[in-house]
Amino acid sequence: MSPRIYLAGFDVFRSDAQAHGEYLKRLCREQGLHGLFPLDNQAPQHLSPEACAQWICQQNLAMIRDCDALLANLNDFRGLEPDSGTAFEVGVAIALGKPVWAYFSGPATLRQQVSPDAQGRDAQGFAVEDFNLPRNLMLACSWSGRSRTVESAIIDLGQWLSSPAPPR
Repeated sequence: MSPRIYLAGFDVFRSDAQAHGEYLKRLCREQGLHGLFPLDNQAPQHLSPEACAQWICQQNLAMIRDCDALLANLNDFRGLEPDSGTAFEVGVAIALGKPVWAYFSGPATLRQQVSPDAQGRDAQGFAVEDFNLPRNLMLACSWSGRSRTVESAIIDLGQWLSSPAPPR
């Protein structure tokens, strides 16, 4: 049976989200993986906005519980950080013992991205992490690997999962 990969990311907000999800699932199939895109589930139409949100949350959590690994789009979203929902999904996967593979382009370290002042603080006066990591340490220290693009990430994750004994 093909490893089931939850495709986490803000891709669900794209204007072409359904088509992009099909593209991601096709890339997975080409690597012998089974992609699970959050929009594979369609909420019942009679739900209130709040009930719909709860339904989506529960469905996505169920998909994460049922997957073998999570592939996370950690590109910047609406600012300098990854999408908060995606970061949450990464945390859930890690808590469940699922491997996470990240992908994003951009600066090599947070310090290169944020440009702190001489005291290492951002424009709001908050310290900028200086661990030589490309994302917050809680993300960077928990993923199994990372790639620069989704295309390379799916290949890299597939190879990593098919290695004799990928570390968990």
